Amino acid sequence: MKPEGLVIVNTGDGKGKTTAALGMMLRAWGHGMQVCMLQFLKSGEANYGEYLAAARIGLEILPLGDGCTWNSKDLRQSKKLAVQAWETAQKHICCGKYDLLVLDEFTLPLHFGWLDTRKVLDWLEVNKPDRLHLVITGRDAPEALIAAADLVTEMNEIHHHYSEQGLASLRGVDH
Repeated sequence: MKPEGLVIVNTGDGKGKTTAALGMMLRAWGHGMQVCMLQFLKSGEANYGEYLAAARIGLEILPLGDGCTWNSKDLRQSKKLAVQAWETAQKHICCGKYDLLVLDEFTLPLHFGWLDTRKVLDWLEVNKPDRLHLVITGRDAPEALIAAADLVTEMNEIHHHYSEQGLASLRGVDH
């Protein structure tokens, strides 16, 4: 029988990967579970609505990056922070405190080759507690990660207000 904890991947080019993970966090938290989100690329300097809500209700969200890669002034620094974020994630995975842990935008450091997908999967195989639900989000999930996951959802863009209507990022909808 498979252990209770699942590996869940939200990927694709559409909107909603992080939002879906936040919904899972909220659901698990509502059931009294210990939850946390580690954000691999997002910066704590942003004023995202999820940061404000999490602070109000006591959910743990840790932004560990320097912002979205397309805005990065130094990709070497972004890579360094992603490697450090993986070290933080390993500690969070092993500590036994969490029932559900989200690695937000974790697929991108794998896709960029900043972290070796095979080494990450091998490490998870040995070290992820059986009861831990691990949720991984981001575009361009490597095939090996998709194959190893218990549940994979692909978000596909059909219409988007950025490209079709020229609207900027909207408070409460996009951030």
